[in-house]
Amino acid sequence: MEGEKPTTVMCTVIAMDHSNLFYRVCSICERTLPPDTNTTTPAAASLICRFCNNNPITKRLFRLLVSIATDAQVINVICFDRAAKVLFGCSADDFFHFAKLHPFAAANAAKILEGEMFMMTLSKPKNGNAQHLRAVSIVPLKAGFRPAIESLKLLYGIKVKQSS
Repeated sequence: MEGEKPTTVMCTVIAMDHSNLFYRVCSICERTLPPDTNTTTPAAASLICRFCNNNPITKRLFRLLVSIATDAQVINVICFDRAAKVLFGCSADDFFHFAKLHPFAAANAAKILEGEMFMMTLSKPKNGNAQHLRAVSIVPLKAGFRPAIESLKLLYGIKVKQSS
């Protein structure tokens, strides 16, 4: 993983920081907004996105800090939205609203994903200040892998729609 090319590893999720799963972006340009941005308050309604100069309607994207174990080492990696959706099976906004109704959903999702095996493609961050490798893609290795949201719905007794 020292080189510049992405590396694919077989790994097991050993832990996930469930205390900070999301960040907010402008729904127009998808640039990161300050953490305290909340467009539901009157003061925030006058906020202008400094990148696209629009009054943004914000949305959440995933940013997960996950510890994985390979055959040789334990690594902390960051899973951004596209990779994290494989683990969760839904958008960050959908999971946020689910977690509002079920306060321990994030902690339970971390427990559900613990021990799952994946093939992950990892790359070095483009930002020189970043500390962790990035999970560029994630492929479950278990044929019957169930994303966290499906397992949580079963845990909380919510019917899961079957695709036909």
